[in-house]
Amino acid sequence: VQLVESGGGLVQPGGSLRLSCAASGFAFSNYGMSWYRQAPGKERELVAGISSDGGSTNYADSVKGRFTISRDNAKNTAALQMNSLKPEDTAVYYCSAWRGIIERYWGQGTQVTVSS
Repeated sequence: VQLVESGGGLVQPGGSLRLSCAASGFAFSNYGMSWYRQAPGKERELVAGISSDGGSTNYADSVKGRFTISRDNAKNTAALQMNSLKPEDTAVYYCSAWRGIIERYWGQGTQVTVSS
């Protein structure tokens, strides 16, 4: 199982970034996908999630209306479009694949820094 995030970087407040997650080694279309983030000194928090078929999504209140999660089951990829970025969005962002309660896989993370 492998999840590889990309697309992080440094962006000014108000800017946009698109994170991608490439999955391999498992039946991607059978798993829900989520994005989490962890800022220095803080716990990892759920940012957004999407069901296995893409029909259902959920977002943290702090990112609603600014972030959009999506997936492409034909390409085994998931994405997080982040608009109107704020300094408080600065964190390491992780993609995660899950099925049921116990089975979950993690990527290595990608750094997002929002600063002027």
